[in-house]
Amino acid sequence: MALFDVDPHHPDTSVITRAADILRAGGLVAFPTETVYGLGANALNADAVARIFDAKARPAWNPVIAHVNTVDEARALTTSWPAIATVLAKAFWPGPLTLVLPKHESVPDIVSAGLPAVAIRIPSHPVARALIAALGAPIAAPSANRFTELSPTTAAHVQESLGDRIDMILNGGPSDVGIESTVVDLTGAMPVLLRPGVISREMLTNATGVSVSLAQDDVRDNTPRHSPGMVERHYAPHADVWLFAGDDLHEMQQSITKEFPVESGRMSALVLDWSLSLPEHVRVIRMPNDPLAYARMLYATLHDLDQDGFTVVAIERPPARDAWAGIHDRLNRAAR
Repeated sequence: MALFDVDPHHPDTSVITRAADILRAGGLVAFPTETVYGLGANALNADAVARIFDAKARPAWNPVIAHVNTVDEARALTTSWPAIATVLAKAFWPGPLTLVLPKHESVPDIVSAGLPAVAIRIPSHPVARALIAALGAPIAAPSANRFTELSPTTAAHVQESLGDRIDMILNGGPSDVGIESTVVDLTGAMPVLLRPGVISREMLTNATGVSVSLAQDDVRDNTPRHSPGMVERHYAPHADVWLFAGDDLHEMQQSITKEFPVESGRMSALVLDWSLSLPEHVRVIRMPNDPLAYARMLYATLHDLDQDGFTVVAIERPPARDAWAGIHDRLNRAAR
């Protein structure tokens, strides 16, 4: 595995060309996006995409997202492009929004978990965009980590999880958004939010003037999904995650004190409220009250706690507001 540092704003052309050559030959390259680091393969090469699934130990029923640079490139992967797709693309692309649309036959079935729809995104990160342009083809790229584990927001996270399984890592510094993209299904009569993210349901509705419904998250394992990130347990650190409601911090305080009265294990607490009285041996980390700042910090913090050997992380739930839906989704899945 080769690791190359690249300027996140002006990546070296020679390094990008080398990475594109690896992708063109059917190899795997991890690269930064604004959301998290992706594990990339040529999306039109089924054998190359299969290597992603092998490297991540990812089941075939969990699709991957095709990354492109332009709306024309996105449309080429579909058989239908509704007017609402144009509206959402103008509002949020390039950026952390993925659209699910009817799949063109040129897209291998492995990309879409055998379903007749494909998930597509235009990233905003300059390294990702340069790599797509150099390859001249869409890049299939789920998060660059082992299946169900924490997504990486730095090259070091990728190296720790998959360093011996991939061909190249492009180190473009920490991801700015910090959690995965919002995913909206446009294959039906009305848009459906499959995975929340920092682009909220309210923002989607305001942009389109159409009510965006929530997906019924009742699919069972081994059943193909239109979107990644719909597995019951996902985004999980090695540490056990305990969640506590923000309006009952007394329960959080009592539970932590009862279970960890002495330093019998490595215990941490992520809180918004700094007034908790916790044992001195509990590492308390104050999280931002802003959802964008919280998202940017969440995975990096959990990675650090895993690296330091913490066995339990107690987390105060953020406010129950639409802007926080992506954070709630990640925390709920990590705690299952």
